[in-house]
Amino acid sequence: QAQVVESGGGSVQAGGSLRLTCAAAYRSTCMAWFRQAPGQEREGVAVACSDGDTSYADSVKGRFTVSKDNAKNGLILQMNNLKPEDTAMYYCAANPRAGPMTALQALHITIWEYDYWGQGTQVTVSS
Repeated sequence: QAQVVESGGGSVQAGGSLRLTCAAAYRSTCMAWFRQAPGQEREGVAVACSDGDTSYADSVKGRFTVSKDNAKNGLILQMNNLKPEDTAMYYCAANPRAGPMTALQALHITIWEYDYWGQGTQVTVSS
């Protein structure tokens, strides 16, 4: 059984919107979205923690909104005004191995420092 499952990716034109959802098998203080474009390193996109703390990469601030559903161990990423440079595989990660931390700290650790992550969902934005 997968520990983390993402859904909601797809193809849209620039300026469009997509909503990604993530479901985790276990409760997690912080959950994160990462993305990786071909030939580029995986980067943190947005984090939401159980206390309501959130953090975003500068490239998505004002366009993306992340929210955590504590009751369902879920994470949602609402992506608006999408740009071609947002094209990437998006991964959800849960449960930072180091324990409780701020959303800003959780955004800047690597996906490998989370206990669980999903298979990814593709987002493609055309110009």
